[in-house]
Amino acid sequence: MKSICADLVLQRLAPDAATALNRQLYECLREAILDGSLPPSSPLPASRDLAREIAMSRNTVLHAYAQLQAEGYVHSHVGSGTFVAETAPDSFLSAGRAFAEPAAASAPVRLSKRAQALLANASASPVQWGAFMPGVPDVTQFPHRTFSRILTRLWRAPAPELLTYATGGGHPALRTAIAEHLRVARSVRCEPDQILVTEGVHQAIDMALRMLVDPRDTVWVEEPGYWGFHKVLQMDAARVRPLQVETADDGPGAGWPRGGTPPRLVFVTPSHQYPLGAVMSLARRRELLDHARAVGGWIVEDDYDSEFRFAGRPIPAMQGLEADSPVIYIGTFSKTLFPGLRVGYMVLPRALAPAFRTAHADLYREGHAITQQALAELITQGHYAAHIRRMRVLYARRRALLVGLITEHLGSDYLHPQASNAGLHLVLRLPDGCDDAAVAAAAQAQGVLTRPLSAYYQRSGPRRGLLLGYACVQEAHIAPAFDVLLRCLRAADIG
Repeated sequence: MKSICADLVLQRLAPDAATALNRQLYECLREAILDGSLPPSSPLPASRDLAREIAMSRNTVLHAYAQLQAEGYVHSHVGSGTFVAETAPDSFLSAGRAFAEPAAASAPVRLSKRAQALLANASASPVQWGAFMPGVPDVTQFPHRTFSRILTRLWRAPAPELLTYATGGGHPALRTAIAEHLRVARSVRCEPDQILVTEGVHQAIDMALRMLVDPRDTVWVEEPGYWGFHKVLQMDAARVRPLQVETADDGPGAGWPRGGTPPRLVFVTPSHQYPLGAVMSLARRRELLDHARAVGGWIVEDDYDSEFRFAGRPIPAMQGLEADSPVIYIGTFSKTLFPGLRVGYMVLPRALAPAFRTAHADLYREGHAITQQALAELITQGHYAAHIRRMRVLYARRRALLVGLITEHLGSDYLHPQASNAGLHLVLRLPDGCDDAAVAAAAQAQGVLTRPLSAYYQRSGPRRGLLLGYACVQEAHIAPAFDVLLRCLRAADIG
């Protein structure tokens, strides 16, 4: 097998009958060192090995190496080998070189209109950890030693099917573990063959849209709602209509879009609305189920963080209210374990499951089977449930501390009235006339992360506020971070 250095030489070496081979090889290696292809301290192959790989005599290679060493491009140690020098010789640092010339101005890149719209309002933050980043769990509490032991054992002698592409919608053990957990914890009606393992919620949303919605079909989305829904919808060119959340329980059909084409999909977060935190009433849920059946549409229920309810009775999933309901239930381990795991899941109605499995295998080329098997064992051995119990206690304590600070310094009117005692964040209400985006930017400049509530509205006249995540903030850091935020609010004449 050829070394990478040999591949580089064979690609760049242009035979020249007028130049000695050792000189050609020397110049080829020198160019690679100067342009960074062979970085400082990188080893060169043994002369015998390189000679064999590029079909030259060893003396030719030795001569090239000797010249490079004499000029300071490489250094060698007996018994250790030959290495690229840390710094190129001074005489070559300012030499005019073709590769150092500034690139000519290229023609503007043409992106699709959908891509331009997406980039103009990009929402993913470059910083994803720290006070008060919403939607992020305390990843330092993940039982990594337990998970590492499981993974290490599986990697000792992995079966071939764990190392190749998969086509079954996820590792069977994980699909079984998810189905059993959801039946008990969330009252979801499902069997393992209805589970499709995805790379997070965004892929699940994308799958539902690709499989069930044609361009210009109508989709209802909560207003305000999760920005990730809107980003994927934007790229799939669906016609989006807002399902008003703040009037949702004022009566039958309150907040529903009026007139127009019936929806093919309705995206909702009924157990803990994102971002406001409200719980959809039972009457409202049944009304939405009846409407979906009547128009031949589907409901996508995002149950993103419902494991973390700190008071009152657990709220069962909408999917389990009826047998064979028209609901695609989606969930994720990003909130319960850690976002970098990139494992989510869909619970599909039986009529959709086979088609979705086939499409998922063709579109996304499933993998990560060993990680999925390890996650299955983490669940079946009880470690997952134990972790959730520990985190409920921890997050409840942090939430109470943050609520206490808001009440003490700003007053209870600044807490959103719809919020339930659950989840990983709360909404700090602000006066309608304030610029919540400017306050969020000012706080971020001082190291405190929030998201403006107005960014979650797609229509005019949004409410103002800040999303404050408390899950990833240690108790000792909550008060200092809140002091920074309080100064930003007061600088904006708020509070």
